[in-house]
Amino acid sequence: MAKEQKESKYNKIVLIPTDFSEVCGNAISHGVKLAKFLGYKVCILHIINKETKAVLKKKNVGVDYVEWRLKEYKKYYEKKYDVDIDTLSVEGSIFSTISEVATKIKANLMVLGTHGKKGLQHVFGSYALKVVIESPIPVVVVQKRSFREGYNNIIFPISNDVESRQAVQWAKLIARLFNAKIHILLSPEKDSGLKSRLMIITKQITDIFDEEKIPYGVTTAYKSSNFAEEVISYAVTQHADLMMIMTRPNVDIPGFSLSAWDEKLMFNEAQIPVMCINPIELGYHYYEWAMLA
Repeated sequence: MAKEQKESKYNKIVLIPTDFSEVCGNAISHGVKLAKFLGYKVCILHIINKETKAVLKKKNVGVDYVEWRLKEYKKYYEKKYDVDIDTLSVEGSIFSTISEVATKIKANLMVLGTHGKKGLQHVFGSYALKVVIESPIPVVVVQKRSFREGYNNIIFPISNDVESRQAVQWAKLIARLFNAKIHILLSPEKDSGLKSRLMIITKQITDIFDEEKIPYGVTTAYKSSNFAEEVISYAVTQHADLMMIMTRPNVDIPGFSLSAWDEKLMFNEAQIPVMCINPIELGYHYYEWAMLA
């Protein structure tokens, strides 16, 4: 009975916010294909804010235009990928309303398009980090790179942030779905205490992968001061399809600022999609039952 109550808290939905830009169109395509692999439904969301109203006024159209655009997405992607799609338009702020909608519809995952730090629209650039941080669910941040053939090589960086273990259940799910290999990259530690702690965290994670027979490799980076850059470089050499990170913007770890770390990875020039997972209370239990069917 308890398990049934827990499972009812999530509806197997991929939430995809859009402002009708090209990069959001790619996010929709990416999210729909991912939903098909997951066996989930899709909800395409547009937040009606002052930017929307300014565009509608310039086009001399009403709010009906938003509904028309959303229905066109629904018609096209349902026919092309045979995935159930709902659409939703809500007036509000992208910083709070997206997360509110995610909670209300009980979504499991969000796919967010971004132009990177040079983006001019409010849902992009540095603002994307704020949307991610406010999200109650994991967010896959995508740029212009297409979904391709799935997530076959996944980069899984580990530092002395114990919350890295919360991402394991997602790594297990993605690896199973795509027969993927997990590439674990460790932050180098000179301090013996920190190094020992990192090894304990790593063993706990690899023990789970061993038990689940998930292929993985473990590599240690060279410079902790440039760990984000090393993660990206390593991801390129491994032909990565996805990087998985825990977002910890308000916690300082020796060697790098996590806020800068988050942004550097999310807006990487290789345009590799990044799954961002916010630490949550009782996070392990969430990932244990919410995602793995």
